[in-house]
Amino acid sequence: MHMSDALITPLVGGTMLATSSGAIGYSIKTLKAEIFEKRLPLMAVMGAFLFAIQMINFAIPGTGSSGHIGGGMLLAIVLGPAAGFLTMACVLLIQALFFADGGLLAFGCNLINLGFFTAFVAYPLVFKPIIGKGLSKGRIIVASLLAAVVGLQLGSIGVVVETIA
Repeated sequence: MHMSDALITPLVGGTMLATSSGAIGYSIKTLKAEIFEKRLPLMAVMGAFLFAIQMINFAIPGTGSSGHIGGGMLLAIVLGPAAGFLTMACVLLIQALFFADGGLLAFGCNLINLGFFTAFVAYPLVFKPIIGKGLSKGRIIVASLLAAVVGLQLGSIGVVVETIA
């Protein structure tokens, strides 16, 4: 689901970069320094894991983009939405800078599509309400599947809107 720089206009890229920067600022502010220090090792391990599985991608014919496993929902579940979003931002930035997976112009779009929709929309609005207060194997499976599908579909719609704008 990574978008390349060639798919978007500089206006869309700049707008989405500003939007994602605001979400990054919100996430940093949300995490208190002491909590951040306690979560940092787990964020690093989860980021490395996600980086590895997201490097396995496939081209989407005729679109100039690629698809891969999106780990935003996993990060939000394990780390919480703010820490998950920041971890996704780091992973996507490394992929853009060192592996040409996406690009700096499309970084904001990719972060919104892969990180924001999962961490700040699908996780709190789909996963958390289904899980509720009672954890069970069935609830976890249903919540995970539905939230992953919602996050994926929102990200896919984001790609369409960003490329036609």
